[in-house]
Amino acid sequence: MRSGKKYADDVYSALLSGILEGRYHPGDLLNEIPIAEEYGVSRTPVREALQRLVSTGLAERGPRRALLVRKIPTQTLHALFEAMGEIEGLVARFAALRMSELERQALAAAVQAGDDPDADFEEVNRRFHRIIRDGAHNPVMAEMIEELELRTMPWRHIQFNRRADRIATSQVEHRALAAAIHAEDANEAQRLMRAHTAATFRVVLEIVEGEETPPLR
Repeated sequence: MRSGKKYADDVYSALLSGILEGRYHPGDLLNEIPIAEEYGVSRTPVREALQRLVSTGLAERGPRRALLVRKIPTQTLHALFEAMGEIEGLVARFAALRMSELERQALAAAVQAGDDPDADFEEVNRRFHRIIRDGAHNPVMAEMIEELELRTMPWRHIQFNRRADRIATSQVEHRALAAAIHAEDANEAQRLMRAHTAATFRVVLEIVEGEETPPLR
C-alpha cells in the first residue's frame, strides 16, 4: 500500500515537472482541489507537495493566501546565481585537486557526450556538473549546491530552449573547465566555473528581461 508521503512525493514531482516544462508559468494559481482531482489523490498530499514548492522557492503566497508559481525578481535571481557561482567555483577548485582518475575519465566522457548533436544537452549538462560536485568530495558543499540548483532550475532550464547558441557556448566552457581540472589547475578551474555560471545568468537575464512573464519552456 502506498503511503501518504509517497503520494505527496508523486504530486511534488509532477508539479515540479510542470513548472520546468512550462505547463505552469510564474504567477499561475496552484489550487489544491483541481490538482487533487487531476492526480486522483486527496488534498492532504497535494498540500504537502505545495509546501515543498514553497520551501524550495518555486511557489509563494499571493492574495488571500493563494499559492502561486513564484515570480522571482531580477535582484533575487542575481543573488541566487551569484551564490551558485561562488560555491560551484570552490567545488571546481576542490575537484581539480581531489578527483580520482575514474572521476576524471567520467568528466572527459561527459564533455565528449556534449559534442553529440543528438544528445540531450540538459542531461549532459546535469551530468557534467554532478561529476564535478561529487569529485570535490565535500558533502556539505554538495548539499548547498543541490538546494541552489533546485531554486534556479526553472531559469537555467530556459537557456537551452530559448537560445539555440547557448548549447555551443556552454560546451566550449565545459571543455575549458574540464581541461583545467585534468591539469589540476585549481585556480583556473575556480575562475572558469565562476565565469560559466555568470554566462548562464547573463543569458537567463536577457530572456527574462525580454518578456514580462517568461514561460518556463
